[in-house]
Amino acid sequence: MMKKVSIRDIAKKAGVVPSTVSFVLNGKAKEMRISESLAEKIRNIADETGYTPHRAAVSLRTGKTHILGLIVEDISNVFFAGLARTIEEEAYQSGYRMVYCSTANDPVKGKELLKMLIDQQVDGFLITPSAGMEEDLEKLQNAGKPVVLMDRYFEGSRLPRVLVDNYQGVKMAVEHFILKGYKNIGFVTVDLQQIQMQERLRGYEETLQNSGLKINKENILTLNYNRKGSEAVQDITTWLKKPNHPDAILFATNYLGISGLEAIRNLGLKIPDDVAVICFDDHDLFRYYSPAITIIDQPVEKIARNAVKILLGNIKKKKNSEEISSILEAPVLIERASV
Repeated sequence: MMKKVSIRDIAKKAGVVPSTVSFVLNGKAKEMRISESLAEKIRNIADETGYTPHRAAVSLRTGKTHILGLIVEDISNVFFAGLARTIEEEAYQSGYRMVYCSTANDPVKGKELLKMLIDQQVDGFLITPSAGMEEDLEKLQNAGKPVVLMDRYFEGSRLPRVLVDNYQGVKMAVEHFILKGYKNIGFVTVDLQQIQMQERLRGYEETLQNSGLKINKENILTLNYNRKGSEAVQDITTWLKKPNHPDAILFATNYLGISGLEAIRNLGLKIPDDVAVICFDDHDLFRYYSPAITIIDQPVEKIARNAVKILLGNIKKKKNSEEISSILEAPVLIERASV
């Protein structure tokens, strides 16, 4: 096995003491008044010998790993995948790498992943938290660890957060249905007691009320979060078989929308003739489906960029800001052919 090149090896080749090499490779040549010619010589030797700094040693010396931890609900979901992609790009441009994790909304798993990232000494955390992580996040905050929440947050938390205006997004969808003449409007959601889902339900109910329409509890279908795939399709199919089923349906998430489209197709219903459809969040399927599905679009790139901006700002301050940094991004109604 080839011996790993050390700073002492480079110093010996350059004819200098190890501390001089360390200053140069850590970008402190000018600060330590090391000539540019000598600094260039040292850098060239480092390149030629294949020297790579020991990450743990750099971390001990600088107090930084230049690694960020990202915890999301489901990295395979198009929304969270898009979020991760932009976060990684933004972080990389600022000299940071990423570690990705998915909780599947399991609080036990969320706690374990958080501990793993803490053990890896990441410089900051970007998190879409699961219920049950409140105490752990509060401990991080009290310890001065930079944390930014995305997509959701806990009421009363002072952690910075970036998310879409969920209430306004649903309001836009329901009002669009009403504008098109629909009054028997259904809402399909999941049983997650999280702020973003609560806001979507509130947006649905209050917009109906404010428009002079009654709330029919039979028109609200709440599915168990873990009932996905064929089980969710069956639940929606059974719901749609009831007399006086909704003539317009708002799906609260893209994965519910996908299950809903399959249920509608299985029943032989036509969109929008028999039932109009809007989905909160986009998906490739919705653009290519016939007819294409109208959606409430979340500005994923804006959410990601602002979250990284806040996090890196707090890392540079070496502690979280005392003020709440809350950014509420505006949703966009993208009208297609399903309404």
